Amino acid sequence: MDDLAPTLSLRDVVAALESLYPLENAADWDRVGLVVGDLDQPVRRVLFALDPTLAVIDEAREWGADLLVTHHPLLLRGVHSVATSSAKGASVTALVRAAVALWVGHTNADVADPGVSTVLADALGLTDQRPLSTEGANAIGRVGELAMSVSLADFAAAVAAALPDTAGGIRVSGDPDGVVRTVAVMGGSGDDRFDDVRASGADVYVTADLRHHPVLEAREEARGGTPYLVDAGHWATESLWLASGRERLMTALEQVPGATRVESRVSAIRTEPWTFVVGANAARVDRAAPETGGVS
Repeated sequence: MDDLAPTLSLRDVVAALESLYPLENAADWDRVGLVVGDLDQPVRRVLFALDPTLAVIDEAREWGADLLVTHHPLLLRGVHSVATSSAKGASVTALVRAAVALWVGHTNADVADPGVSTVLADALGLTDQRPLSTEGANAIGRVGELAMSVSLADFAAAVAAALPDTAGGIRVSGDPDGVVRTVAVMGGSGDDRFDDVRASGADVYVTADLRHHPVLEAREEARGGTPYLVDAGHWATESLWLASGRERLMTALEQVPGATRVESRVSAIRTEPWTFVVGANAARVDRAAPETGGVS
C-alpha cells in the first residue's frame, strides 16, 4: 500500500458506518458505536468479526488492522475496571496498545435493510420479504416465501446447507413431514417473538438460542402444527451479515473524495463457543422406545 497516498481517518470510516447503521436505531439497552479509538487516526485496514474476543483482537493486531468492526458489543454491561486481570480489561488494553479502534454495530445492524435478518432471509432464498414486526420505524426480523412447499425435514436440511457449519448443528421442533412454505427468520436470539411469528402466518420460524420453556409453550399453542421451530445457532444465523457489512462499507468509502483504498476482510476465527456435542438424536421421537426391562 502506498504510504504517500492520502488516507482515510477513523472519523471518515465511522461516519460511513453510521450512515449505514445509524446509532439511533439501536435498542435503548444496547451499546453500539465507537468503543476504542482516536477519530483522527488513519485507517488502512478494517477487520470484521462477530465477536471482539481476545483471539479476534490478536488477529486484528497481527494483520495490522487499524479498525475492528464487530456485531456484538465488548462492553454491553457496565465494568468498573479495565485491568488485564479480566478478559474485558485485557481486550481494551490490547486494542489501545495496538492502536486498533473498535466499532460495534449490533441492534442497529439487526434492523438495517439489508441487515442481519435480511441477509439470513436471502441466504434461505426467501422472496416477497416483509418485516416480521416493527418497532417505531425499525423493521424487526423478516418473513418470506420459499419457491415451493417442502417438508420440514427437507427445509431443515436446506437451512443447514445454507448456513456455516457449527458444532451444534440444527435443532428442529415439529413433524418432519410437515409442509412449510412461509418462513419467518430472526438472526440471533428470537424466542421473544413467538406472538409475531403466529400473527405472520409463518409455517416455520428460524432463529437461535431457543429455550426450553418458551419453545414448549409455543409448541403447545400450535397443538402440534405450525409454526414449526428451527434453532440454527446464534453464530451461524448472524455471521453471514459480516460479508454484507464489509461490502457496504467498502462501497460507501469509495465515495470519500481523494482518499486511498482501504483493505478489509472478514475474520477467519469462528467465535461460536461450542466445540462438540454428544448423543444428538438419541431421543428422537420417531424411534422406538427402548425396552425398560424388569420383572412384573
